Amino acid sequence: MIKLKNVLLVTMALTATQLNADNLISVYQKALQEDPQLKSAEFKVEVGGSQKGQALGQLLPQVSATANWSENKQVGYVSRGSNKNYPGTRYYVSLTQSVVDFAKFWEWRQAQEVENQYASELIEAQHVLIFNVVERYFAALDAEDQLNLSQQEKQATQNELEQVKKQYAKQLIKITDLYEVEARLDQIKADEIEAESALIIARQSLKELTNIYPQQLDKLRDTVDYKELEGKLEDWIALAKSENPLLASQISAIEAARDNVAVQKSKYLPVVDLQLNYYDTNTGYQSIQYAQPYQTEVAALNVTVPIFTGGTTTHRMYEAQSRLEMSKEENEAKMRALVKETSDAFSASNANARRIKASETALTSAVKSREAMQSALKHGVETVADLLRAQQLEYKAKRELARAKYQYVINRVRFLKAVGTVSEDNLQEINAWLVK
Repeated sequence: MIKLKNVLLVTMALTATQLNADNLISVYQKALQEDPQLKSAEFKVEVGGSQKGQALGQLLPQVSATANWSENKQVGYVSRGSNKNYPGTRYYVSLTQSVVDFAKFWEWRQAQEVENQYASELIEAQHVLIFNVVERYFAALDAEDQLNLSQQEKQATQNELEQVKKQYAKQLIKITDLYEVEARLDQIKADEIEAESALIIARQSLKELTNIYPQQLDKLRDTVDYKELEGKLEDWIALAKSENPLLASQISAIEAARDNVAVQKSKYLPVVDLQLNYYDTNTGYQSIQYAQPYQTEVAALNVTVPIFTGGTTTHRMYEAQSRLEMSKEENEAKMRALVKETSDAFSASNANARRIKASETALTSAVKSREAMQSALKHGVETVADLLRAQQLEYKAKRELARAKYQYVINRVRFLKAVGTVSEDNLQEINAWLVK
């Protein structure tokens, strides 16, 4: 009965682990809900829309109304009994419409470009999130593999140590061989501790995106076809320059800075406003009561000509021009960085594809070498040190092959992000490469 209960508990635990396993899409969906950088970019877009609305509002009619009700007491000094109380009312309605105000127009144009800039930054934030999910997901898988391989190598070395101890007991090998195996085992144990730490760090890095500590992640299938990227690098760079959202946001920033220069230059020009006023009151100066309510209707055209502002307008224009030049230089820096990023990711992805094939061949050779060493050791042809080196090379080949596969996926998405075409469809494609 106790054994049956234990079996049920183990089965339930395994089932729960499988149900809680995460794949790339589930991690991405959690990151969409929890990533603060993406949320911040979304709010920034809302800020841009509000700023554009404010700028547009300055071009539309401005209407205000004022009402005043008062109770007044008048005391007379000419004759006794001339004091009186009376209610007072004042109503005022004003409409002002800009007729000629170039500064307001350019402020509206500037707000449009800022909104476009924030919209492009949101797209960039989405692309960055996709890349971060892929990078950290496969970094966690890589850390898991490195730990598992360290544990496997430790177990294999422990088995070798047991065999060496038996041979040493029979005086078939030297004490130095025994020490060499023990030293290698200690080194592997130290590597295992480092691998455990690296795994914790990788999972914490993934948690930073989702706010949930990952337990089990789906792994890459063994049948994935790692293809090289097609096309010419020059064509991909041209596509990146036209599609990359970070570059698009910088171009909008330049236009916004150019519009700001126009805003400051417009401060030298006259401003013309149309004003319509309606005034109704039964009280006059110092609230003296009128015999009849008094109404006034005014239609006016106001012209304001700036003459001298103490140099403030001029220096604001100089500042705007300097900021425009700064935006241009930042654009040039981002353009160069984009070209380098596209080139690096393109080359790295293709190099990873070739390295995977080379690593598979190297692993096959390393396995054959280790098997041959084990057989030769039994016949006394090879030494324990030769076997340890062959075993070490085998696990090194396994680590390099696993890492090359993960780096291929990461650099592929890095490349798509650089050219500005990465999307959730790419995540779906990569997720199909996974298996529980």
